[in-house]
Amino acid sequence: MIVEIPAHVREVAAQLGAGVPYALKVLAGELADDPGMGEPSALPGILTVMVDGDLFEDCPDLTVGYVREPDRIEIRYVNPATVAGPAEDTELEEQGEEPGQEQERAAGSAADAVTEREVADAWRRITVWLQHNAPASFAALRAGVSPAAIADLEEDLGIRIPVELRVLWSLTAGDDGVSGWGWGCLPRSEALMALDAAASVYRLQRGSQAQEDVLNADRVEDERITLWNPTWIPVVAHGANDSSSGVFLDAATGYLGRWTRYNARLGEQLDTLVTYLEEVADMLEAPALATRDTPGLVGDALVWRSRLDAAQKGRWRPLAD
Repeated sequence: MIVEIPAHVREVAAQLGAGVPYALKVLAGELADDPGMGEPSALPGILTVMVDGDLFEDCPDLTVGYVREPDRIEIRYVNPATVAGPAEDTELEEQGEEPGQEQERAAGSAADAVTEREVADAWRRITVWLQHNAPASFAALRAGVSPAAIADLEEDLGIRIPVELRVLWSLTAGDDGVSGWGWGCLPRSEALMALDAAASVYRLQRGSQAQEDVLNADRVEDERITLWNPTWIPVVAHGANDSSSGVFLDAATGYLGRWTRYNARLGEQLDTLVTYLEEVADMLEAPALATRDTPGLVGDALVWRSRLDAAQKGRWRPLAD
């Protein structure tokens, strides 16, 4: 059994501790002998296995996710293991619950689990397609980040990151764009934003809103201008190196909207992150049914028709069903 460790996973491993790459190598050998040693995760098709960091020097406990195919295994991510504490349960016991609250929490957890599966499945369809058809675009995707990194972003921005975005960033936390062009793999050749880029845009836009709020104080209600609400989280940018426009997720409603450097608005089509990713996957797998944009290839890179310039049109070829 062949066990593959992609370059971006190796890079993440090296950042987690000097002993992590070796631990990952040892795990790869164990997986080759026992491909089914992992446990099913909440992410469809992903098995997870725990690594005891005490067995290796300079290595924390790890959670490793992998995909098992008939003749190969691909390690998809490596994250520091986290252990949930009983603090939340203790607090609820001390405070007591109103009738029905436990059922509401259970229903919310079930809904989150469905959303997690939907996002993971849609993103898996996209990345599998990229890996087999547009390897340059696949190679530009960053590794996922740990729950701790997302928690740090929440603290930085002072806003709760919705579950769907948590799952997406845990799988792929940004798109570096195809070398030389900065094209991302999403429609309009836009790019999934890294956490630091999302934070930077958020702070910039909220700063602009603060300035506008000073002027709004002297305006009648109907004339007040909203440039950026505190619940809007940047998700997709015009390009890997161009955050002048893009797509945000409204954490309050769950819907996506568009922003430019000077304003932001909800889109005419009320997409959720799930429906957006599912449509991207559908367009790649069945390009004849694509409506919003047309996917194609320039060499080994995915490029969408709406982003072509005159120099690229001669090299671009649309996808065939």
